[in-house]
Amino acid sequence: MPLEDTVGDPDLDTPLSLTLSPAMLFHALMGSASAVHTGWQSCIDNALVVSELIATDDRVGNYCRLVEQEFVEDDQPDTVWHDWTLEIRIDPVLITGHWQFPATAHPSEWEWNAREARRAFERACVLFGRRTRPGVVVDEPAPAAPSVPRASRH
Repeated sequence: MPLEDTVGDPDLDTPLSLTLSPAMLFHALMGSASAVHTGWQSCIDNALVVSELIATDDRVGNYCRLVEQEFVEDDQPDTVWHDWTLEIRIDPVLITGHWQFPATAHPSEWEWNAREARRAFERACVLFGRRTRPGVVVDEPAPAAPSVPRASRH
């Protein structure tokens, strides 16, 4: 830009352009994820979604979303997996990171994976001019297995 075109401050709505690649976003946002990949279509099955947060760029349809889902793999039918997925759509490309572990894992695993995925989502929201705030979530206790009455003598 010639110097004479830079008189005054730029308008706050001046469009900015960056060159990003999926590898750059993997490195900057998803370094702690258990799996990362790109795609043209989402790998999230809406029937398995437990919760979802989304930040959108309404002008062009780009977005990032943080989805929690639970599923069972065909080759491990006895294991329920919990997955936090960060999905970023920029133009036609989806950039996805997963933080997954067995649902029976220790609570510290839950907290660590949730925190890492949430931090990645917070940072990704900046790409779309959005900020996040912490909230409170109430975790309901898992239903206990029905107790079997014990035999007793009188």
